[in-house]
Amino acid sequence: MLTAYKKIFLILVLLVVLLFSSNNAYAMHIMEGFLPLKWCLLWAIITLPFIIFGLLSINKTVKNHPETKMLLGLAGAFAFVLSALKIPSVTGSCSHPTGVGLGAILFGPMAMSVLGCIVLIFQALLLAHGGITTLGANTFSMAVVGPFVAYGVYKLSQRLKAPLWLSVFLAAALADLLTYIVTALQLALAFPAEIGGFTASFAKFTGIFALTQIPLAVSEGLLTVIIFNLLTVYNKQELRELAVISPEDISSKGVKI
Repeated sequence: MLTAYKKIFLILVLLVVLLFSSNNAYAMHIMEGFLPLKWCLLWAIITLPFIIFGLLSINKTVKNHPETKMLLGLAGAFAFVLSALKIPSVTGSCSHPTGVGLGAILFGPMAMSVLGCIVLIFQALLLAHGGITTLGANTFSMAVVGPFVAYGVYKLSQRLKAPLWLSVFLAAALADLLTYIVTALQLALAFPAEIGGFTASFAKFTGIFALTQIPLAVSEGLLTVIIFNLLTVYNKQELRELAVISPEDISSKGVKI
């Protein structure tokens, strides 16, 4: 099991090198002070129930399966590193992977809401990515909508008997894309266009995000499959206890293709 974590750690280290090798000053989620106060408060209020239920979900999982604590930390670290890799996209925001798909598959969307919120707090304080006033909006898009999409897509794909690798890929990639659709929605609501209003603004934001986010979503899906494959090789028991996989889903070499 430690061998798997070492391999994943090396992958994350490489991503961290990429992260800190960037000199771009516009790397952030929706940045501090960018949204009007009323929208900051609204998104914070909407997000709060998910955080509360997420804490209860994590507490239950850790209590019933204490051996999964390291996996929980891994899911948070994976989201932190991936969501800190950035490509400037729209003034006041940026495009980047989200990394929430893996945690949502492993622990469910509620737990990932808490992990995602913690990730965003650390990024705001340590990396100046995002902000505290916009924490509610960023948490809702990346740590609420993203995980619920990932979890729903994964469960639906498994019910439809899709290959496990494809289920993981679609879950991670679509969670990434839907996160940015919601981000575009948030920006369009706060800043409707003078001509065309919300609709025109939403179309503009989604169009600009799509240029960078679609290839990023595909890349995130592939990377998540690689990490998930390592976990199925070295952490079979934990994944079975979490009801993520069944014995027929995997072979001695990992995810069945």
